[in-house]
Amino acid sequence: MAVRIAVTLAALVICANVAMAADSRTGAYPTRPVRFIVAQSAGGNADFVARMVTAELSKQLGQQFVVDNRGGGGGGVLAAELVARATPDGYTMLLVGSSFGVNPSLYKKLPYDSERDLAPITLASTASQILVVNPSLPVNTVQDLIKLAQAKPGELNFGSSGNGGGPHLAGELFNLMAKTRMTHVPYKGASGSILDLLSGRIQVVFATMPSVMPHTRAGKLRGVAVTSLERSQLFPDLPTISETGLKGFQSGTWQGIFVPRGTPEPVIRLLNREIVAIVKLPEVRKRFDSEGGVPVGNSPQEFAVWLKAEIAKWAKVVKAANITLE
Repeated sequence: MAVRIAVTLAALVICANVAMAADSRTGAYPTRPVRFIVAQSAGGNADFVARMVTAELSKQLGQQFVVDNRGGGGGGVLAAELVARATPDGYTMLLVGSSFGVNPSLYKKLPYDSERDLAPITLASTASQILVVNPSLPVNTVQDLIKLAQAKPGELNFGSSGNGGGPHLAGELFNLMAKTRMTHVPYKGASGSILDLLSGRIQVVFATMPSVMPHTRAGKLRGVAVTSLERSQLFPDLPTISETGLKGFQSGTWQGIFVPRGTPEPVIRLLNREIVAIVKLPEVRKRFDSEGGVPVGNSPQEFAVWLKAEIAKWAKVVKAANITLE
């Protein structure tokens, strides 16, 4: 009798899995609300992207895509682990930021494997940073900064929002490529570094564009260059670091979307198609422009290749600067 019950239960499980796969193939997905986990507290770029995407997905696919902010755990580790362990049925999604590409180098051990446990959907957007200095510093170009930093090793201080964050890594990438030795000064958040840059306590910051735009327009800070490979619409007169001294230099933030590995391919294709269309909508592009962002929307395969290169790139920077969080 027990054997018969066990066999029956196993058959029911198999039928349920087959039905789920059949629903995916026939376009029935989604048939219930989808949990969209964001590796960031409410507010900020990741949350902004998530709410735009989920609002449109809810309209287009006829089910609620519900944002679940999970900002704890340092660099989105807890959120990524949560999704990595979720049932791979398309009803749990993950949006992560650029720390996702650095975490494999910063932590000795992660509770998930970014390639083995998570399947990429698309790179939704990127946003560059801006290299800003205090106006008292005799620096107008990237070459000026390189020459000054090389002449005064260890004397120039660059601030950041904290160890291992985007502004810190941008400064260390600059040190590595320019063969300079600017000293890193970490703060508990970006606002502290901007305040000390304004007061002259530190000299350099690699900042998000919206955070310093009022100060550059007022002449309280001097923009030197942007960190993307192409010029920014928010600062069209500023060159890129790559074109003015350090060819290939690129840093900034990004937002990428994943599902648990093993999610049916028809679901992945559907989500990719819908999200790519969403990030390229004129009204969405306009919102990205206002935040200094650039919509991307690539294929899962392209995102996987891009992410692998991103992880390798920052691994070299982390090793060269001896950055650790544990």
